[in-house]
Amino acid sequence: MKFVQIIDYKTADFDGMNSVMERWVKQTKGKRTTGHAVTGKDRTDSRHYVDIVEFNSYEEAMENSHLPETDKMFQEMVALCDGMPSFTDLDVVREEQLNAAVARRFFHEVAVGGNMDAIGEMFTDDYTDHDVANEAASETGTEVIRRDVTMWRDAFDFTFELDRQVCEGDDVVMLWTWSGKHKAEFMGIPASGDECAMTGTTVFRFEGGKIKEGWWHFDVLGLMKQLGAA
Repeated sequence: MKFVQIIDYKTADFDGMNSVMERWVKQTKGKRTTGHAVTGKDRTDSRHYVDIVEFNSYEEAMENSHLPETDKMFQEMVALCDGMPSFTDLDVVREEQLNAAVARRFFHEVAVGGNMDAIGEMFTDDYTDHDVANEAASETGTEVIRRDVTMWRDAFDFTFELDRQVCEGDDVVMLWTWSGKHKAEFMGIPASGDECAMTGTTVFRFEGGKIKEGWWHFDVLGLMKQLGAA
């Protein structure tokens, strides 16, 4: 589970704080586990600052804290502060941007890149799939994704262009353009060597940072026409 630490402090020497941080970054290169970090300044109090530091997990945050360079950096930071900084530790239970990143990762790393091992990291075990090209109303399980990705990768060399991404609540909507070369049999159609393309939309519903349900809508008829089957 992703983890965030919020550090709240006051200082009259923010440039000094920056110098301490820059020195720590150089000293811990290749060792630190810190992810994204943001520093905000209070608009009503010029001495008041808040750091928001992201980690992939609480365990990684602890690894980072136990570095000797981190302990030294903390002591130097405290010396520049007006009093002791306060720390708030948060487990991330929902983040739209994180869901969006997982959705993009699926298209680039799994669908195009072929990393089937990553499917278990991105989809829940009881994932439900709704596919316009599938006669069944829906199917359940990560094996559905593994089977479908394998089918498309076996039949085409393809890429995805992610044209637009919209996030709202637990849903991530992807508008995409797919381009491929027909290299092997696909749905009974012999390999043609033809270049083809189609547009589509995928809606992923997330639960606990993983994809729980997916809806796929794309131009099946247009693709079949390009392959000479319709």
